Amino acid sequence: MSSVMTALLAVLVSAGAAILLVEIAHRVVVRLGRKSMLAADLARKVHRPFLTAVTLVSVQQAIRVFAGDFTYRSGVMHALVLLCIAAFAWLVGAMLLVMEDVALARWRTDVPDNRRHRRIKTQVVMLRRVTVAAIVVLTIGVMLMTFPDIRALGASVIASAGVISVVAALAAQSTLGNVFAGIQLAFNDAIRVDDVVVVEQEWGRIEEITLTVVVVQIWDDRRLILPSSYFTTKPFQNWTRTGSAVLGTAEVDVDWSTPIEPMRAELRRVCESTELWDGRVCVLQVTEATGGNVRLRALVSADDAGALWDLRCLVRERLVAWIWEHQRGAVPRMRAEVDTQDRPSELARPIHRADLGASSDAARVFSGGDDGEGRGVTFGGPDGAAPVRA
Repeated sequence: MSSVMTALLAVLVSAGAAILLVEIAHRVVVRLGRKSMLAADLARKVHRPFLTAVTLVSVQQAIRVFAGDFTYRSGVMHALVLLCIAAFAWLVGAMLLVMEDVALARWRTDVPDNRRHRRIKTQVVMLRRVTVAAIVVLTIGVMLMTFPDIRALGASVIASAGVISVVAALAAQSTLGNVFAGIQLAFNDAIRVDDVVVVEQEWGRIEEITLTVVVVQIWDDRRLILPSSYFTTKPFQNWTRTGSAVLGTAEVDVDWSTPIEPMRAELRRVCESTELWDGRVCVLQVTEATGGNVRLRALVSADDAGALWDLRCLVRERLVAWIWEHQRGAVPRMRAEVDTQDRPSELARPIHRADLGASSDAARVFSGGDDGEGRGVTFGGPDGAAPVRA
């Protein structure tokens, strides 16, 4: 049998044996996955990269041992080495995804008071992104170092690394700033995934934190995408920084004649009748009494920002309906005072010079003296006639 046939047979046998062993192991892990979430995740995410890596290694060893010398041997072996490096990098990345799923399954965020869980989720996701990026860079570097010409240039590249790093930092200053800001956000606990924030006058929830951007899901399902450096350089509101429970207000303007205690009792009844209220705060206070109206502020609390918004709307709606039904006189009114003693006929009657007494201020302008009489003649004409136009 020729060496070529021997090599091909060895490759087929080694590849088949590798595939058979991996599939047997996969079936065993699948069975274990019925009782273990970790095993199920391994069977689902690690199967393909593990199969690829084991098969490539088996083929490489078969060719190395049984192929002997043949044309393009070095090129084939080099290609197999590159494929093995890529396959093992894929396997490591898949293992990282499994570790992330295990950590996130332990620290679930769909539970009440999940501040610590959201913090760990943010850190795990950011660490996984950084690690995957590092694996990709290292894999490319190792693959390039397998080329002899590039390995020979290694010394000169290292010698000029200082200059290259300075140039790269200046060219990618903004990008690198966002990358470092993203890493900082993962560990300074300023924001976490699922935090409720107010940024750029928009109220929303942190949906995703990457190395360069932060995605905020606005309450109306829009997405506000901001650079990571925004949250390290500009002020913003975090409603769930220390806990998910928050306070909110609902304001109503009423008339001065409105009794407050019945409305305070109604607010308490509304809060106690809904599951949106968490039982902590239910207060009605007069916060302003100017401009002809009295402003009432209802301060209520809820377990999270979404429930608080619905509770505020409910309180405002019920108070308005209760005022209209039980205290319609409490509706804000505009007051005006009219003096009925002044008769329009007297106010509209023209004033003559004879009506002005000597002690009147008007008489001193057009009568009551030589200057006043002269001005009266000038503006009124002789004997009360109209003034002569020039």
